[in-house]
Amino acid sequence: MTTAIEPGPVLELAPYKSMGNDELTRRIEAVRAAMGRELIVLGHHYQQDEVIAFADLRGDSLQLSQMAAESADCRAIVFCGVHFMAETADILANRPEKLLERGGQRIPVVLPDMAAGCSMADMAEISQVEAAWAELGEVIDTEDITPVTYINSAAALKAFCGRPGGIVCTSSNAEAVLKWSLARRSRVLFFPDQHLGRNTARAMGIPLEQMPVWDPHQDLLGGNTSEALLASKILLWRGHCSVHQMFTAAHVEQFRKRYPGIKILVHPECPMEVVDLADIVGSTSKILRTVETAPAGSKWAIGTELHLVNRLKQEHPTQEVYFLSPVVCMCATMYRINLAHLCWSLENLAQGTPVNVIEVDPEVARWSLVALERMLEVK
Repeated sequence: MTTAIEPGPVLELAPYKSMGNDELTRRIEAVRAAMGRELIVLGHHYQQDEVIAFADLRGDSLQLSQMAAESADCRAIVFCGVHFMAETADILANRPEKLLERGGQRIPVVLPDMAAGCSMADMAEISQVEAAWAELGEVIDTEDITPVTYINSAAALKAFCGRPGGIVCTSSNAEAVLKWSLARRSRVLFFPDQHLGRNTARAMGIPLEQMPVWDPHQDLLGGNTSEALLASKILLWRGHCSVHQMFTAAHVEQFRKRYPGIKILVHPECPMEVVDLADIVGSTSKILRTVETAPAGSKWAIGTELHLVNRLKQEHPTQEVYFLSPVVCMCATMYRINLAHLCWSLENLAQGTPVNVIEVDPEVARWSLVALERMLEVK
């Protein structure tokens, strides 16, 4: 990059941890000014306010990756999110046609803290999914199953879906993806989040009896009978989001009693019992749009990540916005990224010694892109 200085030794993280926020802020701003439009800092909605303040783009994981990949000026991405998000950014920003446009130059995608993972994504490891697929093949013809993975999953799982005609979905288009899948084959294997799959399929009229749950920790058929698998339409993986799993029907009832007229707004990763009691169910983007367009005086209890809810509360003071739980419920892995990690990763990037670069294996990236492109074609 034209803005990089001569590479020196890799800067160690430890000194940054003892710096105050004022110094970290000054140094982060200096790198951003020096690198200019060649650098894009991406901030997921669940990030802390002190980190999101430095984001050039703020949004959901796929949306952020798409926007960064389409930038003609970008030559480096720092993703303040979690590991699978940085993988998607690498896949899209460094896909073959983009590399060709840049004369083969790769865009490094940096994750400020490699410990920023996703508990939901970790609940479906590629070895477990491959083993389940093989076991399912002993009962059902797998050529009649469409594998569908939520965007919140590792690149290896996206690639797994890409090979046998499967697809990726987001919380916004899950219903369209399921309809697309069932129009082609009789069944879907949906992972890693059982709640999104169940809530979406129920809204389509598919009964619970046709949605057995595959538990990868069970020794035989994921804890199911052959009869249950043969009667299935949606095979749900036993996985969940640790944030959205915390919301309960009791929380909804408490808010309705305490605040007459309040509206309950929740993410479809919440358990079925919560979704059934909610007034509005939708993706992060839908939650944002709902509050942004609501009239002054509206009252909302929102079931999603704490930092996002608190930000909505601050940005819309004419409305009453509450977090739908008495328990602190934040994305702990997102919380790992702080100003110290951001500053450390940016200064290493600026001096030509990038750290924590996420680079997806070319074959995995190729098949992941196939699954992602299928999703983007679904309307």
